[in-house]
Amino acid sequence: MTARPSSKVPAAPAPRATINDVASAAGVSRQTVTRAMNEMPGINPATKERVLAAAKRLRYRPSRFGRGLVKPEPRTLGLVVDDLTNPYYPELASAVNGEAAKHGWNVILAEKIHATDRRELLIEIAGQVDAVLGYLSESEGLDQLGDLPCIQFDSQPDSKVGGVELDFAPAMAELVDHLLERGVRHPVLLDISPPGPLSGRGQCFVDLMREHGFDPPVTQVIDNSMAAGAAGCAAILQDHPEADAIMAFNDIAACGTLKTLRRAGIDVPGQIKVAGFDGLGLGTYITPELTTLALDVQGVASAAVGLALGMATGEIPRTGPEARRRVAYRLVIRESS
Repeated sequence: MTARPSSKVPAAPAPRATINDVASAAGVSRQTVTRAMNEMPGINPATKERVLAAAKRLRYRPSRFGRGLVKPEPRTLGLVVDDLTNPYYPELASAVNGEAAKHGWNVILAEKIHATDRRELLIEIAGQVDAVLGYLSESEGLDQLGDLPCIQFDSQPDSKVGGVELDFAPAMAELVDHLLERGVRHPVLLDISPPGPLSGRGQCFVDLMREHGFDPPVTQVIDNSMAAGAAGCAAILQDHPEADAIMAFNDIAACGTLKTLRRAGIDVPGQIKVAGFDGLGLGTYITPELTTLALDVQGVASAAVGLALGMATGEIPRTGPEARRRVAYRLVIRESS
């Protein structure tokens, strides 16, 4: 015998408790419920306890909007980065989040790598936050932000928004002196940049070496990854077998470089010295430990968040010299050089 389908209609979910329900259950007014739920003064402790007990019994949850009318929501920063698979950006995001938390601000994070339209990404983020900071360019919609506080990382002096300038030139000069003192005579640059103009840091290395009478050849790769660094190093070994030092665009490329050199049986730093850029923690967990130009990421986060907070309160202008900070790199010499 075939069973008939059940004709029972699923019970409708119980309606969500309202502030009126809590007020009725506790025998108080709506205003008293509001005071109790938002830790406001002017309410008898016993009454407050009765209201909270009624709210718990009814599973009452105040609406976020309603709470915001009484108790303003924390302000929010929007942090825009390139790609969280690059270890530099999680370190930066953690530092920014920590600085923002000190001031009671929240942080929402966006990655450019997942955006089909970076202008739309920035516009969308801007609609949810009180300030935007990150690695941003003029072509990515900065003109759409209006009066919203905006802070660029690795900013240029002529930028139209606030910024944190990352000053690597003095540390790069120290690195060049260090390599030459260690006997380097055939340096090579492994740059991550499209064919054509070098990156700013790459050009700085080349210029400094030329001042000392050396003209380092350049190998350019496009992909910002360890695999690209490994492939770039392989190309250097093939095209420039005389190389005795490799300056990598960043620590990620330097790690790929060290992997290729190890597989080729090349002694580091005996035959080839290697230097990176950024000062990531991973540089101390590889063998040999990586010489690098280290950025004070905590300093960058502190400067950027401080600018955002100052702009939001009107204490700092949105642009101009007062809306700029500078954070320097430092040379960290380890085993790879």
